[in-house]
Amino acid sequence: MERPAPRPTLLRATDPAEWSALMAQAQGGDAESYRRLLVGITPYLRAIASHALRQSADVEDGVQDILMTIHAIRHTYDPARPFKPWLAGVARHRLIDRLRVQGRRAMREIQIAFEHADIAAPESETGSAMDRDRLHVGLATLPERQREALTLLKLQELSLAEAAGRTGQSIAALKVSTHRGLKALRRLLGAQDDAP
Repeated sequence: MERPAPRPTLLRATDPAEWSALMAQAQGGDAESYRRLLVGITPYLRAIASHALRQSADVEDGVQDILMTIHAIRHTYDPARPFKPWLAGVARHRLIDRLRVQGRRAMREIQIAFEHADIAAPESETGSAMDRDRLHVGLATLPERQREALTLLKLQELSLAEAAGRTGQSIAALKVSTHRGLKALRRLLGAQDDAP
């Protein structure tokens, strides 16, 4: 009877001194080094995230955000410098951004006790669906840059830096697009309200 071929063992780079060399090799296009690096740094990133974030689901999401950021900016690492401080800085900044978004959401949330809860009347649910539809129609009529800026900054609540990274626009250009988009959207939705 023939035995199945052994599965390759996952070589994890657990030594932080090895991380710098692996990152330099990954920047040169070595996919195996890059994989080993990401697998090796994940427990370290999880430890950093668990100190900053409270819930385990947030910790895992935070680690994934950090890994995605590292992937996006890996070209900025200078192999002549130590890797671990660069990694810790990226992780710290990404987690701070995440905490800011959570803080903004928490400031807008209102805790309502069950006895204060009210069941919405069917007509109010229809009204909110109509408002949502009007908003999406209004967004669709905006120029692409304005629509993209409003979607990322106002609907998805990304920071200016995150939105700039996704769009390739400067922060100043995003601010202008957001301002113009809001102004056009207000004008458009106001005109619809005035219609008979």
